[in-house]
Amino acid sequence: MRRVAWVTGASRGVGRGVAVALGAAGWVVYVTARSSRAGRTGHLPGTAEDTAAAVDAGGGSGFAVVCDHRDDAAVAAVADRIGREHGRLDLLVNNAWGGYERLNAGGWQEWIAPFWEQPAEHFDAMFVGGVRMHYMTARACAPLLLQTPSSVMVTLSFTMPEGDAPGGVAYAMAKGADDTLAAMAARELGPRGVTSVALHPGWVRTEGVMQFADQLDLAGSQSPEGVGRVIAALAADPARAGLNGQSCMVTSLADRYGTDTAS
Repeated sequence: MRRVAWVTGASRGVGRGVAVALGAAGWVVYVTARSSRAGRTGHLPGTAEDTAAAVDAGGGSGFAVVCDHRDDAAVAAVADRIGREHGRLDLLVNNAWGGYERLNAGGWQEWIAPFWEQPAEHFDAMFVGGVRMHYMTARACAPLLLQTPSSVMVTLSFTMPEGDAPGGVAYAMAKGADDTLAAMAARELGPRGVTSVALHPGWVRTEGVMQFADQLDLAGSQSPEGVGRVIAALAADPARAGLNGQSCMVTSLADRYGTDTAS
Protein backbone atom coordinates (compact mmCIF):
# COMPACT_ATOMS: atom_id res chain seq x y z
CA MET A 1 0.00 0.00 0.00
CA ARG A 2 1.39 3.38 -1.03
CA ARG A 3 1.96 5.90 1.71
CA VAL A 4 -0.13 9.07 1.66
CA ALA A 5 1.10 12.57 2.52
CA TRP A 6 -0.47 16.00 2.68
CA VAL A 7 1.92 18.92 2.10
CA THR A 8 0.38 22.32 2.74
CA GLY A 9 1.55 25.45 0.99
CA ALA A 10 3.22 23.42 -1.76
CA SER A 11 2.88 25.53 -4.89
CA ARG A 12 6.46 26.76 -4.40
CA GLY A 13 9.31 26.96 -1.94
CA VAL A 14 9.93 24.37 0.75
CA GLY A 15 6.47 22.86 0.30
CA ARG A 16 7.07 22.16 -3.36
CA GLY A 17 10.47 20.67 -2.63
CA VAL A 18 9.01 18.37 0.01
CA ALA A 19 6.20 17.22 -2.29
CA VAL A 20 8.62 16.52 -5.15
CA ALA A 21 10.99 14.58 -2.88
CA LEU A 22 8.12 12.48 -1.56
CA GLY A 23 7.00 11.82 -5.13
CA ALA A 24 10.48 10.58 -5.97
CA ALA A 25 10.13 8.17 -3.04
CA GLY A 26 6.85 6.84 -4.46
CA TRP A 27 4.36 8.59 -2.20
CA VAL A 28 0.82 9.69 -2.92
CA VAL A 29 0.98 13.42 -2.22
CA TYR A 30 -1.89 15.84 -1.74
CA VAL A 31 -0.62 19.29 -2.69
CA THR A 32 -2.56 22.24 -1.34
CA ALA A 33 -2.03 25.94 -1.99
CA ARG A 34 -3.89 29.08 -2.97
CA SER A 35 -1.93 29.51 -6.21
CA SER A 36 -3.40 27.59 -9.11
CA ARG A 37 -3.31 27.67 -12.86
CA ALA A 38 -6.57 29.58 -12.66
CA GLY A 39 -4.90 32.31 -10.63
CA ARG A 40 -1.65 32.71 -8.71
CA THR A 41 -1.14 34.68 -5.51
CA GLY A 42 1.62 37.26 -5.70
CA HIS A 43 4.33 37.48 -8.33
CA LEU A 44 6.34 34.34 -7.49
CA PRO A 45 6.04 31.33 -9.82
CA GLY A 46 4.38 28.03 -9.03
CA THR A 47 0.94 26.48 -8.71
CA ALA A 48 -0.57 23.51 -6.92
CA GLU A 49 -1.15 21.80 -10.26
CA ASP A 50 2.46 22.30 -11.35
CA THR A 51 3.72 20.69 -8.15
CA ALA A 52 1.32 17.76 -8.47
CA ALA A 53 2.55 17.22 -12.02
CA ALA A 54 6.16 17.21 -10.75
CA VAL A 55 5.19 14.60 -8.16
CA ASP A 56 3.76 12.44 -10.95
CA ALA A 57 6.88 12.93 -13.06
CA GLY A 58 9.07 11.76 -10.19
CA GLY A 59 7.19 8.49 -9.78
CA GLY A 60 4.60 9.41 -7.17
CA SER A 61 0.94 10.34 -7.47
CA GLY A 62 0.14 14.02 -7.03
CA PHE A 63 -3.28 15.46 -6.22
CA ALA A 64 -3.63 19.24 -6.49
CA VAL A 65 -6.26 20.93 -4.33
CA VAL A 66 -6.69 24.69 -4.29
CA CYS A 67 -7.07 25.63 -0.63
CA ASP A 68 -6.81 28.81 1.42
CA HIS A 69 -5.46 27.44 4.68
CA ARG A 70 -6.98 30.32 6.60
CA ASP A 71 -10.40 28.88 5.73
CA ASP A 72 -11.14 26.22 8.35
CA ALA A 73 -13.92 24.64 6.31
CA ALA A 74 -11.65 24.32 3.27
CA VAL A 75 -8.94 22.66 5.36
CA ALA A 76 -11.45 20.24 6.89
CA ALA A 77 -12.74 19.41 3.40
CA VAL A 78 -9.24 18.36 2.28
CA ALA A 79 -8.85 16.11 5.31
CA ASP A 80 -12.26 14.58 4.59
CA ARG A 81 -11.32 14.01 0.95
CA ILE A 82 -8.10 12.23 1.88
CA GLY A 83 -10.07 10.03 4.27
CA ARG A 84 -12.65 9.16 1.61
CA GLU A 85 -10.16 8.51 -1.17
CA HIS A 86 -7.42 6.72 0.74
CA GLY A 87 -8.61 6.03 4.29
CA ARG A 88 -5.20 6.92 5.70
CA LEU A 89 -2.72 9.74 6.18
CA ASP A 90 0.85 8.65 6.84
CA LEU A 91 2.38 12.13 6.86
CA LEU A 92 1.19 15.69 7.38
CA VAL A 93 3.70 18.40 6.50
CA ASN A 94 2.43 21.63 8.03
CA ASN A 95 4.28 24.07 5.80
CA ALA A 96 1.79 26.74 4.61
CA TRP A 97 2.89 30.13 5.92
CA GLY A 98 1.29 33.46 5.10
CA GLY A 99 3.83 35.35 7.16
CA TYR A 100 6.10 36.00 4.17
CA GLU A 101 3.57 37.70 1.91
CA ARG A 102 4.64 41.25 2.70
CA LEU A 103 8.30 40.28 2.45
CA ASN A 104 7.78 38.52 -0.88
CA ALA A 105 6.05 41.63 -2.15
CA GLY A 106 9.31 43.51 -1.62
CA GLY A 107 9.06 44.61 2.00
CA TRP A 108 12.67 43.89 3.00
CA GLN A 109 13.13 47.09 5.01
CA GLU A 110 9.86 46.47 6.85
CA TRP A 111 10.99 42.91 7.57
CA ILE A 112 14.24 44.01 9.24
CA ALA A 113 12.80 47.08 11.00
CA PRO A 114 12.45 47.21 14.83
CA PHE A 115 9.16 45.69 15.97
CA TRP A 116 7.72 49.07 16.99
CA GLU A 117 8.14 50.29 13.42
CA GLN A 118 6.57 47.22 11.82
CA PRO A 119 2.84 47.34 10.97
CA ALA A 120 0.46 45.25 13.05
CA GLU A 121 -0.28 43.26 9.88
CA HIS A 122 3.22 41.80 10.17
CA PHE A 123 2.31 40.15 13.48
CA ASP A 124 -1.15 39.11 12.28
CA ALA A 125 0.28 37.45 9.18
CA MET A 126 2.62 35.36 11.33
CA PHE A 127 -0.10 34.11 13.64
CA VAL A 128 -3.30 34.06 11.56
CA GLY A 129 -1.49 33.12 8.34
CA GLY A 130 0.98 30.82 10.08
CA VAL A 131 0.57 29.40 13.56
CA ARG A 132 -3.22 29.26 13.52
CA MET A 133 -3.21 27.54 10.14
CA HIS A 134 -0.82 24.91 11.46
CA TYR A 135 -2.96 24.32 14.53
CA MET A 136 -6.22 24.03 12.59
CA THR A 137 -4.69 21.73 9.98
CA ALA A 138 -3.27 19.49 12.71
CA ARG A 139 -6.67 19.49 14.38
CA ALA A 140 -8.43 18.50 11.15
CA CYS A 141 -5.92 15.74 10.41
CA ALA A 142 -5.52 14.25 13.87
CA PRO A 143 -8.35 11.67 13.54
CA LEU A 144 -6.93 10.41 10.25
CA LEU A 145 -3.35 10.33 11.54
CA LEU A 146 -4.54 8.36 14.57
CA GLN A 147 -6.16 5.78 12.29
CA THR A 148 -2.89 5.27 10.37
CA PRO A 149 -0.20 3.15 12.04
CA SER A 150 3.09 4.96 12.72
CA SER A 151 2.04 8.23 11.09
CA VAL A 152 4.04 11.46 11.31
CA MET A 153 3.24 15.17 11.68
CA VAL A 154 5.99 17.62 10.71
CA THR A 155 5.60 21.31 11.53
CA LEU A 156 8.01 23.57 9.65
CA SER A 157 9.65 26.04 12.00
CA PHE A 158 12.96 27.89 12.31
CA THR A 159 15.87 28.18 14.72
CA MET A 160 16.32 31.73 15.96
CA PRO A 161 19.97 32.75 15.58
CA GLU A 162 21.93 34.40 18.33
CA GLY A 163 21.59 38.14 17.89
CA ASP A 164 19.03 39.70 15.58
CA ALA A 165 16.34 37.34 14.34
CA PRO A 166 15.07 37.64 10.73
CA GLY A 167 11.60 39.16 10.89
CA GLY A 168 12.16 40.33 14.43
CA VAL A 169 9.97 39.81 17.47
CA ALA A 170 6.82 38.66 15.68
CA TYR A 171 8.67 36.04 13.64
CA ALA A 172 10.52 34.70 16.68
CA MET A 173 7.27 34.48 18.66
CA ALA A 174 5.49 32.65 15.84
CA LYS A 175 8.25 30.10 15.33
CA GLY A 176 8.42 29.54 19.09
CA ALA A 177 4.68 28.87 19.00
CA ASP A 178 5.13 26.35 16.18
CA ASP A 179 7.75 24.52 18.25
CA THR A 180 5.32 24.46 21.16
CA LEU A 181 2.55 23.14 18.94
CA ALA A 182 4.74 20.24 17.82
CA ALA A 183 5.91 19.48 21.36
CA MET A 184 2.52 19.66 23.06
CA ALA A 185 0.77 17.75 20.27
CA ALA A 186 3.44 15.07 20.70
CA ARG A 187 2.29 14.51 24.30
CA GLU A 188 -1.19 13.61 23.11
CA LEU A 189 -0.37 11.98 19.78
CA GLY A 190 2.78 10.05 20.75
CA PRO A 191 1.11 7.55 23.09
CA ARG A 192 -1.36 6.86 20.29
CA GLY A 193 1.33 6.04 17.72
CA VAL A 194 1.82 9.38 15.93
CA THR A 195 5.23 11.08 15.87
CA SER A 196 5.12 14.89 16.00
CA VAL A 197 8.24 16.97 15.37
CA ALA A 198 9.11 20.56 14.52
CA LEU A 199 11.60 20.77 11.68
CA HIS A 200 14.12 23.62 11.46
CA PRO A 201 15.71 24.24 8.06
CA GLY A 202 18.51 26.74 7.68
CA TRP A 203 18.47 29.13 4.76
CA VAL A 204 16.62 27.41 1.93
CA ARG A 205 17.01 28.59 -1.64
CA THR A 206 13.33 29.18 -2.28
CA GLU A 207 12.00 31.58 -4.87
CA GLY A 208 11.27 34.07 -2.12
CA VAL A 209 14.70 33.86 -0.51
CA MET A 210 16.51 34.17 -3.82
CA GLN A 211 14.92 37.58 -4.34
CA PHE A 212 17.20 38.81 -1.56
CA ALA A 213 20.24 36.65 -2.32
CA ASP A 214 22.56 39.66 -2.52
CA GLN A 215 21.62 40.61 1.05
CA LEU A 216 22.04 37.13 2.56
CA ASP A 217 24.88 34.73 3.25
CA LEU A 218 23.65 31.54 1.59
CA ALA A 219 26.82 29.53 2.14
CA GLY A 220 25.76 26.09 3.34
CA SER A 221 22.15 26.75 2.35
CA GLN A 222 19.71 23.98 1.51
CA SER A 223 17.57 23.27 -1.52
CA PRO A 224 13.81 22.80 -1.10
CA GLU A 225 14.17 19.25 -2.41
CA GLY A 226 16.97 18.62 0.10
CA VAL A 227 14.63 19.48 2.95
CA GLY A 228 12.09 17.15 1.36
CA ARG A 229 14.55 14.26 1.24
CA VAL A 230 15.15 14.67 4.97
CA ILE A 231 11.41 14.50 5.63
CA ALA A 232 11.08 11.40 3.45
CA ALA A 233 13.91 9.77 5.39
CA LEU A 234 12.33 10.75 8.71
CA ALA A 235 9.00 9.22 7.70
CA ALA A 236 10.78 5.98 6.76
CA ASP A 237 12.85 5.83 9.97
CA PRO A 238 11.71 2.87 12.11
CA ALA A 239 13.14 4.66 15.16
CA ARG A 240 11.40 7.99 14.48
CA ALA A 241 9.21 7.72 17.59
CA GLY A 242 12.33 8.52 19.59
CA LEU A 243 12.21 12.01 18.06
CA ASN A 244 8.64 12.65 19.21
CA GLY A 245 8.17 16.17 20.55
CA GLN A 246 11.59 17.40 19.48
CA SER A 247 12.59 20.41 17.40
CA CYS A 248 14.94 18.85 14.87
CA MET A 249 17.51 20.63 12.73
CA VAL A 250 17.48 19.62 9.07
CA THR A 251 21.27 19.41 9.19
CA SER A 252 21.21 17.03 12.17
CA LEU A 253 18.67 14.74 10.52
CA ALA A 254 20.62 14.86 7.27
CA ASP A 255 23.65 13.58 9.15
CA ARG A 256 21.53 10.91 10.82
CA TYR A 257 20.18 9.64 7.50
CA GLY A 258 23.12 10.41 5.22
CA THR A 259 20.93 12.72 3.16
CA ASP A 260 22.10 15.39 0.74
CA THR A 261 20.37 18.72 1.42
CA ALA A 262 22.43 20.99 -0.84
CA SER A 263 21.29 19.82 -4.26
